[in-house]
Amino acid sequence: MSGFLAGLCVAVLPLLAAGFWIGRRTARPDSLGDLGTPVEHATFQTLHTASLAAPPLRAGLTEETARKSARRLRTLLGTDALCLTDRERVLVWDGVGAHHRGEIMERLSGVLETGRGEAFRLRCETPDCPVRWAVVAPFTVDDRVHGALVACAPRESAVLVRAAGEVARWVSVQLELADLDQSRTRLIEAEIKALRAQISPHFIFNSLAVIASFVRTDPERARELLLEFADFTRYSFRRHGDFTTLADELHAIDHYLALVRARFGDRLSVTLQIAPEVLPVTLPFLCLQPLVENAVKHGLEGKADKSHISITAQDAGAEALVVIEDDGVGMDPDLLRRILAGEVSPSGGIGLSNVDDRLRQVYGDDYGLVIETAVGAGMKVTARLPKYQPGVHPAGRITQEFSGDFSGD
Repeated sequence: MSGFLAGLCVAVLPLLAAGFWIGRRTARPDSLGDLGTPVEHATFQTLHTASLAAPPLRAGLTEETARKSARRLRTLLGTDALCLTDRERVLVWDGVGAHHRGEIMERLSGVLETGRGEAFRLRCETPDCPVRWAVVAPFTVDDRVHGALVACAPRESAVLVRAAGEVARWVSVQLELADLDQSRTRLIEAEIKALRAQISPHFIFNSLAVIASFVRTDPERARELLLEFADFTRYSFRRHGDFTTLADELHAIDHYLALVRARFGDRLSVTLQIAPEVLPVTLPFLCLQPLVENAVKHGLEGKADKSHISITAQDAGAEALVVIEDDGVGMDPDLLRRILAGEVSPSGGIGLSNVDDRLRQVYGDDYGLVIETAVGAGMKVTARLPKYQPGVHPAGRITQEFSGDFSGD
């Protein structure tokens, strides 16, 4: 898909530049310096204008995005008027001749049904109206017409017909990318819901049982644990933001481990080494907590003696390297491969595959989890996180500093 979109953009934009930008009736002063030949200058201007029109359209086709992009698109075509529509109404009219809205929508029904553009002469009784001809080009995504671009001009022009079609195809590409972004967002939201559902009911029950056990013997300790439980659940079930910061994720892990240690006492020890430089790094929400929960489960499960978990976050140049390691029962590497491939999902496996999938979706296949394990040899999970990724931002600012103080470790 990405190769097709890139090829389409490469094919469309040079045509716009060479075909009709030079023929614009109103030229802007050259404030950009000497850019070479007129064709090179026109190409640059076209690419620059297209790049300014693209961001609003990447949010989908609405009145707001149409209004923000219409002027740029009219500049690309050099027409007296341009309007953008969805399947039901004119979203924005930029330029003269807005009284033609009704006529445009009447003629649009055929285009919306067939997906084929058309050109026609406008009916106009206004003597000084400069537009007499309209070109309609549909926006088509996955064989479905979402709306249309309508360019209006004083007279017929074969160049405008071709140019309007190319611009409409370019807009369709942006709308397709918007659909992909929305699908990705819905997928991430579904995966976060799956992670929330995976938070063990046994953990919640056991945490409340431990708190209750301290109510009479140590009320102050019960109060502290109740606050830890409230902070952990508040973070885990928050309703906004796909991303968080490493500092906030570690705070949630701190609350989680406080509840675990209250239950298991000195059977579980945790060491933490965090480089301060990586605390502001942004990562997918609930990305590390499931890994720590998995380490606790497999670290304590089937062991009568003490278990140890280490959590480190290192500064690795352009990346942050987060490592979570336990000395528990480990796992058969072949079973692990099947879990990550989605073939099986035993208890604890959903978290691993979910986190791995989300990291790859956000950062690409060069990222994801690296897991080292063997039966009886514990497990080491490594996550590489880029310090900066376009479009990846936390829901809000860090509200507190992370101390890294795990008392009793």
